[in-house]
Amino acid sequence: MPPATGPGRPPRGRSRPDAAALWRRPLIPGLCLAMTACSGPTQTPEPYAYVAAPALSIEIPAAPPVPPPPPPSPRTQAPAPTLAALRRAGPAPPRIVKPPRPLQCVPYARRLSGIGIRGDAWTWWRQASGRYKRSRRPAVGAVLVISRAGRSLGHLAVVVRVVGDREIVVSHANWLNRGLIHENAPVKDVSLWGNWSKVKVWYTPGDHYGGRTYPAHGFIHPAVSAAAR
Repeated sequence: MPPATGPGRPPRGRSRPDAAALWRRPLIPGLCLAMTACSGPTQTPEPYAYVAAPALSIEIPAAPPVPPPPPPSPRTQAPAPTLAALRRAGPAPPRIVKPPRPLQCVPYARRLSGIGIRGDAWTWWRQASGRYKRSRRPAVGAVLVISRAGRSLGHLAVVVRVVGDREIVVSHANWLNRGLIHENAPVKDVSLWGNWSKVKVWYTPGDHYGGRTYPAHGFIHPAVSAAAR
């Protein structure tokens, strides 16, 4: 005979329901309903809108103006002076002047002395024969003619001051093959007989006489010879 079942006893073969599960059952459907009511209608998100970024404006400061070059120094950038100007200046220390254009000794000596001879320096002595006075004695305005030696074509230097029988001061160009003018450069006679056949020239960069001895013909004077008159 099967056991009796009361209202508080579950039927045989069934487990007693959990009390917590009993009170959660009606809560879950109600909660879901409340969430649905609060959420409202579902909205589809709008697609992203791509907005172009504004162009960057970068200001680059202007470069500072370049200052103009300084004016040339009158000592290193100057026109070739005249013989009269050199004579008026009187005794002065040797110096090197840079002309506007490089100069050779021949055109510089011709312009400074007024002697109208052309051609290589070593040919001046021969060309002056019968045209200009030649001598072994220096004088202001005369041109000292240094002879040709080796590969050199000779050299010309204009006398601007006579210091003594065996020393003079000259102005000449291109002495160091750079087209520069050497002003107030001493020259001395080192010949055995004192006839200006051998000379030494002042080396301005080193502030002393050069060690080399140069053969010289003598001096050509601006005065026209009697034979050429």
